[in-house]
Amino acid sequence: MAIGIIGLGSYLPDRVVTNAEISQWTGVTEDWVEERTGIKERRYRTPGMVTSDLATRAGRRALADGPGIDGLEALIVATCTSDVPQPATAAIVQHKLGIRSVPAFDVNAVCAGFVFSLGIAEGMLAGRPPSATALVIGADMFSTIMNRSDRRTVSLFGDGAGAVVLGRVPDGYGIQALRLVTDGEFNEEIGVEAGGVRLPTDQAARAEGRHLFRMNGPLVKDYVITTLRKLVIEVLDDCGLTLADVDRFVFHQANIRLLENLAADLGLDMARVPTTASRYGNTAGASVPVTLDESHRRSPLRRGERVLLAAAGGGLCAGAALLTWY
Repeated sequence: MAIGIIGLGSYLPDRVVTNAEISQWTGVTEDWVEERTGIKERRYRTPGMVTSDLATRAGRRALADGPGIDGLEALIVATCTSDVPQPATAAIVQHKLGIRSVPAFDVNAVCAGFVFSLGIAEGMLAGRPPSATALVIGADMFSTIMNRSDRRTVSLFGDGAGAVVLGRVPDGYGIQALRLVTDGEFNEEIGVEAGGVRLPTDQAARAEGRHLFRMNGPLVKDYVITTLRKLVIEVLDDCGLTLADVDRFVFHQANIRLLENLAADLGLDMARVPTTASRYGNTAGASVPVTLDESHRRSPLRRGERVLLAAAGGGLCAGAALLTWY
């Protein structure tokens, strides 16, 4: 039997941050933000909330949609905004969910972390009993690392979490192919400099803003379009399929304009590309499962539908997976 998604869930915090607030922080107009990004609003955490809170809520919903915790053999949290440097946020989520004695760990591939985690979870379930499942959560809280004076980044990002339960499905369904890549020569083009052992988050680092997120936007945009195009085609070739054979393309929600450019580059009608970025912004590692869950709730996935998931993130890295829905 194959491994597929058997449960879905997501969670977005209540606080809505509009383009009017972005305008106040950065000095750009609301029209400037929407014209360049297609984003109208995003969600931020409420006071006291941490990444594990988002992840726990999304994970609980996915478990309720699937078989619950019976048979759960792994918990993976894809995040780059962990609660603390250590232990793993997944350990904290495990405790909050009341789960015991299963491996729980984090994956940091930034915005591509969820797709990377799917591949890891699929491998962990191979050879396990038919009842074995894995909970994979993408959760990020970029509001905590934003430079609110940087119009190029603060206009894009929001907080959120999405989760799936993976389990056994009949052969011919589930994950059909998966491709992952990291191009480490671009590791300095996107990220947060301070906070690790190379550069502590001391007073000097804070004064220089090195504890905040920064990104080489033009280079990252070119990488995303070029690399995701390549991975999408490779995954389809692995299955002997073409773009016309896919029902939904769930891409990382970097921003609406980039999604439009990517779709145009692939020759896709945007009707086949579900989006959430206009209302939630770029939720980083959460964006693929959040968008998959919302797309399913709007128009339930039918058995046999083909869904392609793809994301790119810091590193730079990217991943794509093709699933046949069960």
